[in-house]
Amino acid sequence: MRLKSKVLFSLTTHYFKVEDGGERSVCVTFGFFFFVKAMAVLIVTENYLEFGLETGFTNFSDSAMQFLEKQGLESQGPVSKLTFKFFLALFCSLIGAFLTFPGLRLAQMHLDALNLATEKITQTLLHINFLAPLFMVLLWVKPITKDYIMNPPLGKESVPLMTEATFDTLRLWLIIVLCALRLAMMRSHLQAYLNLAQKCVDQMKKEAGRISTVELQKMVARVFYYLCVIALQYVAPLVMLLHTTLLLKTLGNHSWGIYPEPVSTLPVDHSLPSHSVHSELPSADGKMKVTVTQITVALSSLKNIFTPLLFRGLLSFLTWWIAACLFSTSLFGLFYHQYLTVA
Repeated sequence: MRLKSKVLFSLTTHYFKVEDGGERSVCVTFGFFFFVKAMAVLIVTENYLEFGLETGFTNFSDSAMQFLEKQGLESQGPVSKLTFKFFLALFCSLIGAFLTFPGLRLAQMHLDALNLATEKITQTLLHINFLAPLFMVLLWVKPITKDYIMNPPLGKESVPLMTEATFDTLRLWLIIVLCALRLAMMRSHLQAYLNLAQKCVDQMKKEAGRISTVELQKMVARVFYYLCVIALQYVAPLVMLLHTTLLLKTLGNHSWGIYPEPVSTLPVDHSLPSHSVHSELPSADGKMKVTVTQITVALSSLKNIFTPLLFRGLLSFLTWWIAACLFSTSLFGLFYHQYLTVA
């Protein structure tokens, strides 16, 4: 995710270097838009958007306070909830700004790919691929998905079909499948972009005056050279989404099994063997062993602070946010290319 974020950052800085175009204004506008949107989303309660962010932050704050108290430090917590959400909204606005042009480009390629597709199956897959981020967004909307899937109303009684762990696993698998579908449809979208060269040639033929062969070759070559940027804009958000999903599975302590076995939580003894170290070892080796033991215990204490509850809430929100940004920008791009551009 770090590499792909760096790639998107490099592409965005290239748009800021352009003086004539309006790419800079588009990035800044969408950045402010996503900042306001992130602040609004972070206000929504867990009854509607169930990320577990509130529970994870509360667990993190309480564990950090206990850790600081054991170290003899008085603190009310590492950071307040308002500050945490403010910096998280800033980070979300940067992600939204980076995903602006990939979403706009995807909308244009989607329309061109639909015009090229002749089979109904291909057109259906293209529509599903375009709506894939929306399906991912709805997976965390509790009244729409979780309540109806886990406890569907069957007559007067609601029969639970699955547990929360099973639903979390199905959600991860559905994101993986939708990402695989988007990767499979990459060839159709890139071919639709390459056909822009033919459209440009046809448009130039309609214009009055002579057109030199050199200008025509430059125009066609420009489309083919820019294909690398288009491929990066198509793949980078996909890799970011897959990365956050896999991190959610690993750090959030989820399972790939549909019916995962309950994980047994055994108590861990973090006591320091200080007496045995001082009594059995010489002074120099004993001090070194005590230092190593203290570092090990400190690292294990950090594991109690950064718990799976915190990672579940944070990574669930980031996964949902990336999908929401992709769908918002692609939907705006669809409206722009279909209704605002002049044919």
